[in-house]
Amino acid sequence: MTKPLIEFSLVIPVYNEAGNLRLLTHSAIEVLRRLGRPFEIILVDDGSTDETHDEIVEAQRLYPELAPIRLTRNTGQAAALLVGLQAARGDYLLMMDGDGQNDPADFPALIALVTSNQVDLACGWRVHRHDSALRKLMSRLANAVRRTVLNDGVHDAGCQLRVMRQAVRTAFFPMELMQSFIPALAVAAGFRVGEIPVRHHRRTHGQSKYGLARLWWRPALAMLNLRWKITWARGRKLPR
Repeated sequence: MTKPLIEFSLVIPVYNEAGNLRLLTHSAIEVLRRLGRPFEIILVDDGSTDETHDEIVEAQRLYPELAPIRLTRNTGQAAALLVGLQAARGDYLLMMDGDGQNDPADFPALIALVTSNQVDLACGWRVHRHDSALRKLMSRLANAVRRTVLNDGVHDAGCQLRVMRQAVRTAFFPMELMQSFIPALAVAAGFRVGEIPVRHHRRTHGQSKYGLARLWWRPALAMLNLRWKITWARGRKLPR
């Protein structure tokens, strides 16, 4: 069987991240080129209204590995991520945020966990976070509740720095805040999930898109809905 031309597909959903993309794209390109394997970077512009699109066009002129997707309206991070993952051609699918707080230098260690057949999905764990005290406290509480309810086995489901086999993509379906429940979806589908500590940087441009509603009650409702679906789907095929 002929192997696909692309081995690694990095998917980055972005919304109004002007000022972050030049350095982020350059750093990711440097890290992936050092691996010496064919790769693509899919930047999904989720209906940005600032100069994000212009920065993506500029980056595409410099880096032929970029395969941007532009959505005509803002659909939300979960939907934009799913669009990018569905378009990805690689054997291994990589994910990260577009705000510059994730570090592409952590990808080789995450990739090694998957390619060595230890796990099917390798997740980052932001042990030392550069966020406000309130944000860190809320995240710690939310992660503790989610880990208890969904039993996904990870400490930091909000960390978007991940690497997985292409097959894990079949476990995902459109849902509210899907990006935060990827480990739980993978575990429910029978895939092996692991995590390692990763770097986390301060945001230098733009603003976080997650206020109180996005960090607490909306994830709580989405988590309970997912718990019901997982319970219902036991012994059956997970609904798509």
